[in-house]
Amino acid sequence: MSDRSLQKEEAEIDRLRNIMARLRDPKGGCPWDLEQDFSTIAPYTIEEAYEVADAIERNDLTDLRGELGDLLFQVVFHSQMAEEKGVFNFDDVAQAISDKMVARHPHVFGEAEQRNATEQTVAWEEIKQAEREKQSSDEKLSALSGVANALPALMRAQKLQKRAARVGFDWPNPSPIIEKIHEELEEVKEAIENKGKKEVEEELGDLLFVCVNLVRKLGGDAEEVLKSANAKFYRRFTAMEALASAAETSFAELSLDEQEALWQAVKAEERS
Repeated sequence: MSDRSLQKEEAEIDRLRNIMARLRDPKGGCPWDLEQDFSTIAPYTIEEAYEVADAIERNDLTDLRGELGDLLFQVVFHSQMAEEKGVFNFDDVAQAISDKMVARHPHVFGEAEQRNATEQTVAWEEIKQAEREKQSSDEKLSALSGVANALPALMRAQKLQKRAARVGFDWPNPSPIIEKIHEELEEVKEAIENKGKKEVEEELGDLLFVCVNLVRKLGGDAEEVLKSANAKFYRRFTAMEALASAAETSFAELSLDEQEALWQAVKAEERS
């Protein structure tokens, strides 16, 4: 990258930071931006990250550029609020991630031997674990420490299970997990018959957790598996609606048996 290109990028980052500072200026800033704090902006940050992922999934690189800008703005927004509190600023954020990347890639920036992708994944987790131990030197560190509470529930479940598996708390193969799913399903049935809403939800949670464990044990990603199932349901449901519309019938007015017949027709069409 040329010095001129680097200067232009730095100028654009400075421009973005100046825009954010202006929006948060108590004198003449934007009233909405001035009312925000970390907790109110956090949902927008999560939303923007998902929109980045959506653009990538759609392979829309033009949209990706815009969505990455929206996500970068969230980083600048949080950094500006932190700077106002005298805690840290954008430069501190950039320095912290730069230092972290250098430390986690000693085979690139240090004298460690070159690694393949698998070896780097193992080393990455070892380095992260050492970082967690250093940060928590004054308290007993759990094998589950560092798995963020704010992660989507399926993703967090799988990460917790992976961490537990690293210290030996894991099923030997998928078979006992399948048995456990049947056991949890029976407990759900019993709770529905004999217990209240809270107990039913607890048993449903146990069932979902074990299902995630089966996905993990089979080498899948629970979030991606459910995303695929959502897409399949959406595709089939809209196809049913299209069939009903082609027959000049309202899908909502069909009986359940008629709707099921359309569902089976759509499935058969997909298989053919």
